[in-house]
Amino acid sequence: MTNADLSVNSPDLLRTPAPDQPENEPREECGVFGVWAPGEDVAKLTYYGLYALQHRGQEAAGIAVADGSQVLVFKDLGLVSQVFDEQTLAAMPGHVAVGHCRYSTTGSVTWENAQPIFRTTAVGTGLALGHNGNLVNTAELAARARELGLTSGRLSGGSMSATSDSDVMTALLAHAAADKSIEQAAMELLPTLRGAFCLTFMDEHTLYAARDPHGVRPLCLGRLDRGWVVASETAALDIVGASFVREIEPGELLAIDADGVRSSRFANPEPKGCVFEYVYLARPDSTIAGRSVYGTRMEIGRRLAGEHPVAADLVIPVPESGTPAAVGYAQGSEIPYGQGLMKNAYVGRTFIQPSQTIRQLGIRLKLNPLREVIRGKRLIVVDDSIVRGNTQRALIRMLREAGAVEIHVRIASPPVKWPCFYGIDFASRAELIANGSGPDDTESLDDMVENVRRSIGADSLGYISIEGMIAATEQPSSRLCCACFDGNYPIPLPTEAAIGKNVLEGILAGKSESELLGDNANASALSRP
Repeated sequence: MTNADLSVNSPDLLRTPAPDQPENEPREECGVFGVWAPGEDVAKLTYYGLYALQHRGQEAAGIAVADGSQVLVFKDLGLVSQVFDEQTLAAMPGHVAVGHCRYSTTGSVTWENAQPIFRTTAVGTGLALGHNGNLVNTAELAARARELGLTSGRLSGGSMSATSDSDVMTALLAHAAADKSIEQAAMELLPTLRGAFCLTFMDEHTLYAARDPHGVRPLCLGRLDRGWVVASETAALDIVGASFVREIEPGELLAIDADGVRSSRFANPEPKGCVFEYVYLARPDSTIAGRSVYGTRMEIGRRLAGEHPVAADLVIPVPESGTPAAVGYAQGSEIPYGQGLMKNAYVGRTFIQPSQTIRQLGIRLKLNPLREVIRGKRLIVVDDSIVRGNTQRALIRMLREAGAVEIHVRIASPPVKWPCFYGIDFASRAELIANGSGPDDTESLDDMVENVRRSIGADSLGYISIEGMIAATEQPSSRLCCACFDGNYPIPLPTEAAIGKNVLEGILAGKSESELLGDNANASALSRP
């Protein structure tokens, strides 16, 4: 039984990391997709599924397919549309596939860290895995893999340099499958993983999907006429014509093959879904836990209008993520809604490094004011979040230059004060504009808001309250993770030296714990009183 890797088109140009997104925006995590459908073009279905999930990760994309005898993997750095073409997809026949689009939350932007990750088991079968989320016991798992001599790359003296939690996880799963089935091996491995994980993985015959016991990231099951689909968001089911069946439960493993869908429980569910999925990460046309993301954002806007009213002439969104909340704010305040900013839909990640002149244009590459709409107006500008504040600062300056007489900023999430270790690459705590006066949190909320208002140059600033945001989701607060807003991490975090995006790079380099601590910009998040 043979397994091939089609990923040969990785010239140095494609190994160059893409420029960062605007500094204030939260970085997404990843999107996963899987399909089991004999008789269908599963590679193309996966391509379209990833296309629907492109917003969740723009650094790399990959697809693995199997036809019953071998697993083929094709992956590269870039957007889904940059990585795949008709010729590539036509060369990937099969009945089962998994796909992945990546934004790195553990491990650097390298070809080796692109997914799906591929391994061969001791019995010669193939295993391809895609992971959305972020583990917090990566260092512990890497030590176990190193002791077993499993990890490809410098951990075992090889030439490859994969440094992601997903790679370590796949190595351990393939090893455990030496004397048992993939399904049995997963039931043993999954309870040892700590953190956030939504997985789609496969061998030559079967599609598997698993979700961590807290259900931090979304994962759903859909039905095709001739098969089944799993995806990070319901919007990806829609685009491939699959009907929504249900969400995959926290702590559940699914196996899908010719015998149908089998469900197993590897852990008791303790739901703690990421509230930021509703605020920003998920597509507005997706549904999470039975609640429309668009409806949630609209309701947040209505509640925001009630919590922070202000006299103004026009409500405008920062497109696109601020649009539903702006519509809701306009409804709640009975102030007219308008489009005051035009977004260039074709500005995204690119492998062409911008010149200094272009870089200085900053937000103008993405947004341009409609002067005839905003000139002489008192504006309410609705955005989804403020992380560092750089984009809001530039945006307000641009709106004033275009003739706005007042600018009142309203934010559809509470102040982001803590980093995320469960799959969103937020800034370190020291870089968060709402962090306040220090780790002791002695600054009052009013003082913090006033300091942020002055920093970005707005006439007034209002954030939705945590209570208002949670109420808009229609979910019980006990089932949501709000750690980036309140610092209450539902999954215990390890020591500062054993966490962070580049923890495996540090271990590979042989750094001491003190050196790892010095490298870890997010470590201050663990220093709560």
